[in-house]
Amino acid sequence: MITNNTARASAARTSTRAANSKTTPAGKSLRGFAAMDPAEQRRIASEGGKASHESGRGHRFTSEEARAAGRKGGQASRGRSNQGGATR
Repeated sequence: MITNNTARASAARTSTRAANSKTTPAGKSLRGFAAMDPAEQRRIASEGGKASHESGRGHRFTSEEARAAGRKGGQASRGRSNQGGATR
C-alpha cells in the first residue's frame, strides 16, 4: 500500500527529474554527450584526439593520402564499389 507521503515523494522526484532533463522534439530525454553543452562536447572530444596522437595511434593524412581517399570515395559513390555487380 502506498502512503500519501510515499506518493508525494515519488511525484516530487518525477517532477524534479522532468524539470532538470532536456528533451528532443520527439520527446526523448537526452543523456550523456547529447545533454551536454556543445562547447563541453568539443573539449572532451579534443582531449581524446590529443591522447590518440600522444600515444602514437593518431594519424594525420598527407595531401597525397587525402587525395587517394577522396578518389576512392568518389568511385564508390558512382557505383564502382565491390557490391557484387549490383547496379542502381
